[in-house]
Amino acid sequence: MYRRFLRDEDYLNLITKESLVQMTRGNDERFIQAEEVAEMSIVEYLSENYEVEQELNKGKYIAPYTKSITYPVGAHIELEDKIYKVIRSISGYKAPADCEYREEYSDSNLDLSTDKRYSQFATYYKDNIVTYNDVLYKCLTENGFEFDDIRIPLATGWLEAVYSVWLPVEYNVWDVVKYEDAFYTLLHSEGFDNNINPYESDNWGAKT
Repeated sequence: MYRRFLRDEDYLNLITKESLVQMTRGNDERFIQAEEVAEMSIVEYLSENYEVEQELNKGKYIAPYTKSITYPVGAHIELEDKIYKVIRSISGYKAPADCEYREEYSDSNLDLSTDKRYSQFATYYKDNIVTYNDVLYKCLTENGFEFDDIRIPLATGWLEAVYSVWLPVEYNVWDVVKYEDAFYTLLHSEGFDNNINPYESDNWGAKT
């Protein structure tokens, strides 16, 4: 699928909205067709400059903001029809997992420089091989953008919590207990009374 590096609004700096509608006849596919032809012509004409294709690709990486994506400093994102530059790293949310998604992979016949680099915008299936930080990884469980389940190699972000059934005994801050089919975490110990159950105590916070 062709990925555009222009938005419809970019054309309005040169032409009126009415004229644009007349040219495209309301068919958005005409934008893609015209831009694809224009890009091919530019790349062919300037093929001697190896950076041309890289610069064009930078524009295509201005993708709509997605909460599950981790954006590094310097990346550009689109939010509410405006483009922003990331000046502090933005971490995407990661749901807890009950399985392994990848493992390090070793194969002397593979060339790291030519192997496929990991991308948060790609979709991965079992046995797919990618490189990340110059290390090879093998996919164990399906994941990726189209699954709405982005799993960066070795970036888990979660540890399994050990819990016990609540009893009127002493607890430490961040201990997890189960009370009446709900889970609670002890948030602070100030004024803590271990005889008050988690549901009625302000010291405990419910885990949803």
